[in-house]
Amino acid sequence: MGFYDRHILPRLIDWACGMEVMQAQRQRAVPLARGTVLEVGIGSGHNLPFYDASRVQRVIGVDPGETLLAMARERSAAMPFTVDLHARGCESLPLENASVDTVLVTFALCTIPGVETALGEMRRVLRPGGQFIFCEHGRAPEPGLQRWQDRLDPLWKRCFGGCHLNRDMGALVRGAGFTLERMEAGYLPDTPRIAGYVSLGIAHAT
Repeated sequence: MGFYDRHILPRLIDWACGMEVMQAQRQRAVPLARGTVLEVGIGSGHNLPFYDASRVQRVIGVDPGETLLAMARERSAAMPFTVDLHARGCESLPLENASVDTVLVTFALCTIPGVETALGEMRRVLRPGGQFIFCEHGRAPEPGLQRWQDRLDPLWKRCFGGCHLNRDMGALVRGAGFTLERMEAGYLPDTPRIAGYVSLGIAHAT
């Protein structure tokens, strides 16, 4: 891991994920969480202030980025609920089957290398009747824009820590054995369309 990955990329991610347009999406998704929550790709903890403390008892956050998790630890200190942070990927989660009420992932499915395996793990740890909440950017609906996403994806991935432009989030979630209760999608304002098509959805395991 070079200087860019250790020192520049984590701060770039923290800045980008803290932009107002991103925070507005978090504010819509995060308060829906309840009970014991697994947050996948918790990063620097931008979601923490948006949890409804009257509905959440514990947040278990996983992320492979040590520098980002150090930022999350600082942000978690003021939270009125328990926050447990784990420096690891999510392709193998340190949790029992059916042990969490909510799985939350925001702007991280685009980056996870083994995303199908990771989604299978999220489904495994979710209790019957639990909810999977996601808010993600991904593949646009227009064929012309899709072609540009496919062309630029290899370069984008190298520059932005493995982030993909062209993952079809709805298809990934359904393919992992979740049933979508609802999903809405559209372009974020003041965001390049190539990276601005965002899906926000709630699903449960079938």
